[in-house]
Amino acid sequence: MNARTLLVALTLVVLALLTWQLRWVLLVLFGAVVLAVALDVLIEKLQDRLSWPRPLSLAVVLVVLLLGGALVFQLLVPELITQVQELGNLVPTLVSKLKSMLVSNPRLMNLEESFAEQFSWDRIQPLGSQLLGVAGGAANSLIQLLLMSLLAVLLALDPVSHRQMVIAATPRPARQEMAELLDQCRLALGGWLAGMTISASSVFVLTWAGLALLKVPLALLSALVCGLLTFVPTIGPTAASLLPLAMALLVSPLLMLQVLLLRLILQNLEAFLLTPLLLRRTVNLLPTVALMAQLSLGALLGLPGVLLALPLVVVLQVGMEQVVVKQIMDRWA
Repeated sequence: MNARTLLVALTLVVLALLTWQLRWVLLVLFGAVVLAVALDVLIEKLQDRLSWPRPLSLAVVLVVLLLGGALVFQLLVPELITQVQELGNLVPTLVSKLKSMLVSNPRLMNLEESFAEQFSWDRIQPLGSQLLGVAGGAANSLIQLLLMSLLAVLLALDPVSHRQMVIAATPRPARQEMAELLDQCRLALGGWLAGMTISASSVFVLTWAGLALLKVPLALLSALVCGLLTFVPTIGPTAASLLPLAMALLVSPLLMLQVLLLRLILQNLEAFLLTPLLLRRTVNLLPTVALMAQLSLGALLGLPGVLLALPLVVVLQVGMEQVVVKQIMDRWA
């Protein structure tokens, strides 16, 4: 090994260690980029229609989002708080009903005993101390979210200057490719965000309407969980179905079957019709790749890693196509 190779290896090691030490800063920065792209999509739509200057368009978008968020908060949050409190009251009833169902079947007696052990008071009591840690983590996450939002507004205010800065930091022979890569990443990420937001909103509204028609308890809370977990591929929709199924079981087994049928119909419509239709012009992620990315980043970075895993995979997939495939593999003699 010569001196140059050793120097390159040491440089890569130092960069890897520095990246790991600054992982939370980089996570906040990437989250700000994702939010800035979402704002940029709305700003461009507004500028195409009204030809307003960018600062004015950004201000209008922020005001509309704040007013819309305040309206949604006023309409939905009081009901959600009520339903969360009601959920706390219904959990003991649900546990008792499940235990009675297990006791009534002799083949499930062992399962009933293990179920009772898992939900004993001695096991539940230590959760109180863990909740304090969760509260501290929530405060830290709130500060990171505020910093992320501020950075996103600054990026959305003048994206051209930041784009030129990245291109200027690239070696001259690769600047044209870097410009094309940034444009492709912006297009793919903006399209993915718009498509997934529409998909999740549709799942939320349709699930809420269906559960309300079936008169399932906690319909709004269950629909909100189903909509949010649409962003988690493969296991998200399945995990989201557990709450409405459990609430329906409190009423009757027949209602639980009806809710199961409703969720199966909506999951298949979202997975095989709505999402492919919305993402046909952008990046359509493979479920296995998306799931592995969320599991990996979740293990490394916790909940923020899970939330930002899919946007990161979108960017990496575009980078692989533009750099590895076109610049390396296609030119391989």
